[in-house]
Amino acid sequence: MIQKKRKAFVKPIIRKQPTVDHVTGDKIPKSFVFSRGKLPGVLRQLQMDLRKLMLPFTALNLKEKRRNNLKDFLNVAGPMGVTHFLILSKTETAPYLRVARTPQGPTLTFKIHEYSLAADIAQSQLRPRCPKDLFNNPPLIVLSGFGTGEQHLKLTTIMFQNIFPAIDINTVKLSSCQRIVLLNYNKDTKLIDFRHYSIRLQPVGVSRRIRKFVQNHQAPDLRNLQDVSDFLTKAGYGSESEVDDEAATVSLPMDLGRVNRASNKSAVKLQEVGPRMTLQLIKVEEGLCSGGVIFSEFGNVSNGNKKAYEEEQQGDEEDDEQEDDEDGQMRMNRR
Repeated sequence: MIQKKRKAFVKPIIRKQPTVDHVTGDKIPKSFVFSRGKLPGVLRQLQMDLRKLMLPFTALNLKEKRRNNLKDFLNVAGPMGVTHFLILSKTETAPYLRVARTPQGPTLTFKIHEYSLAADIAQSQLRPRCPKDLFNNPPLIVLSGFGTGEQHLKLTTIMFQNIFPAIDINTVKLSSCQRIVLLNYNKDTKLIDFRHYSIRLQPVGVSRRIRKFVQNHQAPDLRNLQDVSDFLTKAGYGSESEVDDEAATVSLPMDLGRVNRASNKSAVKLQEVGPRMTLQLIKVEEGLCSGGVIFSEFGNVSNGNKKAYEEEQQGDEEDDEQEDDEDGQMRMNRR
């Protein structure tokens, strides 16, 4: 009998993510996005949207089990170089988002007043844009309205600035700037608008049909046209949304793609990707989801608002009790 040759097993090459920026020398921040307690399906999808937003320096397929507690995530975070936790939870009244610095804090607790999933935003758009390489690089971060001088807002600014890698404007590549996260603070309502956009550049004065013709490698369909000039003539008409604002145009220092040239002006276009959230800072703690309270929104207000703060505190205590019960159950099973 003819023996079949066995194919040699080739071990796949696993590329490890860098821990230090090769240009600035700073430590690259990494994150875990997970939940505490039971979440409905919609909030589970919001959790996945937040993981995609934090790419590429996050665990997209992080496996969670009911018996996992905060200490388990903290023990894994050290060897993997994880610097921040984004923790979703829900009480009877509202969902909450905690942003924590590992391993010793501080922790910022936000109440989520409103939110929209990335799928909902894409469904509302005529031409949703999400290319494959959109999440290959971390997003830029822009903070607006936080310069009021209040201490808790300064801490919020530092926390969100450090949750994404810093950039050097002298060495950054324009091709890596494809996304932006915008946080706008309204001092009247004390709410934070959280938005996630994709960035694209378009040459000024060039219609959409001409841009597609230059970008594509295939010849356009000219069967229904009498002459090539008809294609160019029709390409001259565009929609009102394609009118370029002078304030939104830039001159590129280098060529970007086949359309945007350094010698010409390009218009900066933002298209929302999601998720979208409206947040309110409720509490700032010294430690990792524990310790002294540095700031509390409901510390010196009426009893009605104090009730909401007590419900949020009760949600944290229920998470801790659930962790203790699960640890005790595991010890009983081992015996």
